[in-house]
Amino acid sequence: MSAGPYKVCLLGDFGVGKTSLVARFVRSTFAAKYLTTVGVKVDSKEVSRPGRDPVKLVLWDIAGSNALDGVSASYLRGAAAVLLVADGTREATLAAALDLLMQARTLLPSAAAVLAVNKFDLVERWEVGPPTLAQLRRSLPVIETSAATGIGVEQAFAAIVAGLVP
Repeated sequence: MSAGPYKVCLLGDFGVGKTSLVARFVRSTFAAKYLTTVGVKVDSKEVSRPGRDPVKLVLWDIAGSNALDGVSASYLRGAAAVLLVADGTREATLAAALDLLMQARTLLPSAAAVLAVNKFDLVERWEVGPPTLAQLRRSLPVIETSAATGIGVEQAFAAIVAGLVP
């Protein structure tokens, strides 16, 4: 028997890789081109845990934005966790993800939160540096990910599960 289901909302600016991270996590696939998500796309996956019941995650891939409007705020209702996604090659998307976290916290004060800094396969082009990531790690789990190669993807969702289920 699995625990959950737990609703997890992915938040981040346009083009940071939210849809790609879900595709890599749920189906182990990656496509270089995606259509922009309009509204929300819902997927799910059961996550096994050694020696414990599996956990079912229901993933809400919310359209890219740097601010929550009324519609995207309504998608957050009932979420147990938020996976914030930033693009390491565009520092402005990190600021957008942190702003989205502040807005989400007003609606979901006790939700678990993890920051995925995506596009680690392009780390040589990153605008987000190690000192910034070290500072962020003092307040929330930060995982470098690459939806293209799969680096860090399982760890990001494992961090979500760890924040949900003791």
